Amino acid sequence: MICPVCGHEDTRVLESRLADAGEAVRRRRECLECHERWTTFERVERPPIWVIKRHGIRQPFERSKLLRGLERACVKRPVGLEAIERIAVEVEASLRADGLSEVRSEQIGEAALRHLRDLDGVAYVRFASVYRQFEDTDEFQRALDALDDRTHVR
Repeated sequence: MICPVCGHEDTRVLESRLADAGEAVRRRRECLECHERWTTFERVERPPIWVIKRHGIRQPFERSKLLRGLERACVKRPVGLEAIERIAVEVEASLRADGLSEVRSEQIGEAALRHLRDLDGVAYVRFASVYRQFEDTDEFQRALDALDDRTHVR
């Protein structure tokens, strides 16, 4: 691997471990010339899943977009980054397990909401308000009532 800092071709792997719930290998590397260290990830390249957006536009699924939305919903909440990443990995894994080459964006949002509901109620309502495009307080109240009904069933 070529060093991203100095361009030298001699590097070594310092450490390797599984990442993303076993879906990737994370490697810490070091340049033998400038001694800079960095992280790389190795993943199996899979055919893309196409997301059909609300307005009919198709684009490739990007876990990073889902991750950003989940992170925004969890800002200042007692939710660790690992839990957020696990949700994104599990949502993508379930899409791939279904074997579909195309999926509606609504399916992705609903899958994320199912995970958030069990993780953190406030993050769930935040994500739902953006994803479902709440336009008034009644929609917030319905989401809170649904969340409250679910927590009382347990």
